[in-house]
Amino acid sequence: MNTMETYTTPDGRTIGGPVMEMKNITLRFGGVVAIKDISFDIREGEIRAIIGPNGAGKSSMLNVMNGFYHPQEGEVFFHGKKRGPLRPYQIAEQGVARTFQNIALFKGMSTLDNIMCGRLTHSKTRFLSHLLWKGKAEAEESANREKVEKIIDFLEIQTIRKTPVGRLPYGLQKRVELGRALAAEPSLLLLDEPMAGMNVEEKEDMSRFILDVNDEFGTTIALIEHDMGVVMDIADRVVVMDYGKKIGDGTPAEVLANQDVIDAYLGVAHD
Repeated sequence: MNTMETYTTPDGRTIGGPVMEMKNITLRFGGVVAIKDISFDIREGEIRAIIGPNGAGKSSMLNVMNGFYHPQEGEVFFHGKKRGPLRPYQIAEQGVARTFQNIALFKGMSTLDNIMCGRLTHSKTRFLSHLLWKGKAEAEESANREKVEKIIDFLEIQTIRKTPVGRLPYGLQKRVELGRALAAEPSLLLLDEPMAGMNVEEKEDMSRFILDVNDEFGTTIALIEHDMGVVMDIADRVVVMDYGKKIGDGTPAEVLANQDVIDAYLGVAHD
């Protein structure tokens, strides 16, 4: 696929040019190669899945994408510009947000306050102004709260807005973490196994919210997911990793028909 062309999904959505491009990424930890010479892109408006067996290097790739790891070889381009080494908070300021495989919330804080934390990149007034609660600080706080309340309504968690998240069931905690990421208003949202540990009903809810975030907010999404049924249902394109290498890249149907992918998941050789 030419890097400049757009394409239309089967449901009629227009997918634009690359938001992020990973070019020949290699990541090592000492003598261990976690990622070996992988290239792929994530396009504006799409849901891009990264799949593979355990230990394939998926989370390491996500950590390269959000700046936590810096590859020894290869380049990362964001909105067409080469990205040098940046801290994760700097990348967040550029419009990249993520959730984590293991929930990373402030368990003693309420749902509302946890999601408010996602507005930090949009807070411009100084600490002293917030202490005095005057002028710009008050206006900024009000605007941030309005944004957060809309996210709470969107995620249908109004009844738990004042509940400490440590008291919430697992599925709702995952939803709150999604809300915190959305509060940053990212142009690219990275989700690390958003369905992990969920029952069937919780997975259906989370899948619906991911599709709605993509559709209603226009947010580009890249996600790691083990549930192949979920991936086939919601992803526009899929990149497949195995032992740090890319073994497949294409639409869900193309990936399902790829014998290398079948062998990696089933552990059988093809005669």
